[in-house]
Amino acid sequence: MKALVFEGPNELKLRDVPLPEPGEDEILVKVAACLICGTDLRIFRGAKTRGVRIPSILGHEFAGVVEATGVNVKEFHVGDRVGVAPVIPCHTCFYCKNGLENVCANRTALGYEYEGAFAEYVCIPAPAVKGGNVYHLPSNISLEEAALAEPLACCLNGHHNSKVKLGDVVVILGAGPIGLMHLQLAKSSGASYVIISEPNEHRRAIAKEFGADRVVDPQTEDLNSIVKNVTDGLGADIIFLAIGIPALAQDALTLVKKGGTINFFAGFSVGDKAALDVNLIHYNEIKITGTSAARRDDYRKALDLIAKGKVKASKMITHRFPLDKAEEAFRIAGTSQGIKVAIIP
Repeated sequence: MKALVFEGPNELKLRDVPLPEPGEDEILVKVAACLICGTDLRIFRGAKTRGVRIPSILGHEFAGVVEATGVNVKEFHVGDRVGVAPVIPCHTCFYCKNGLENVCANRTALGYEYEGAFAEYVCIPAPAVKGGNVYHLPSNISLEEAALAEPLACCLNGHHNSKVKLGDVVVILGAGPIGLMHLQLAKSSGASYVIISEPNEHRRAIAKEFGADRVVDPQTEDLNSIVKNVTDGLGADIIFLAIGIPALAQDALTLVKKGGTINFFAGFSVGDKAALDVNLIHYNEIKITGTSAARRDDYRKALDLIAKGKVKASKMITHRFPLDKAEEAFRIAGTSQGIKVAIIP
């Protein structure tokens, strides 16, 4: 089969590799679409190295059709349309037993420890099949839309941690794909006013189309003044950092109200550190939370939201490329030209 093989920073090659044969408890999936994630970009550029194998096949935001099953697999059949939650928990560690399977001490994942879906086919390993990571897709969503369930599930995890509620004022820093999903989830949760800060004009226009109440160019406008004006001087209830720029961490502390919450959603590149005025956290009783991956239940909920039209999934996928155009696909994904970029094997 054809697959994109990551061979080191800025080295992604189309190769002929052996077609996986599913074991007795495994599933072989013909990939219909695999989206390029911000993490894939960081790996490609060499900015993320932890847990990355060289060579390996990346890609964890995908959906497809069951091509073959192992003899012990009874729940799935050839021809079934499926999506896969890529983070595979061990189910036995302290974190798994306490509702934090997404940060499982022994977690593995497709696109990392297991080969991913930037390929014609992907083999779903036994721990994922037996552990409930594979989902039948609702009949009213496309395979491309289903590929968006993974990043949406991660955003749902962020909202679970941040607890957006009716009437909240939410500020989102960054209007990339993640920022746009946070925007839609905040609106669905009843946020009364959502402000998006984004320096790119094209992305600000997209954010407006997706329902932002106010878009701000932080290069020419005073975001702090705008937030304080909207909130009678109090500050925002919730801040989402949807882009990994260290300086924004301190900015968030000045935007949130006393007792408010800041969610550090986006990861930083290797070596990046943020300088924070801890006294602001201390005296203003600011709640700081992070977000890492997603639980299987977040993935299930993400599929449900897409099926119910709560998230504009189809509108978010703006570019499609075959495997042999991966270089162009990654270039587009690394710019502000589109939202989500799909590899269609």
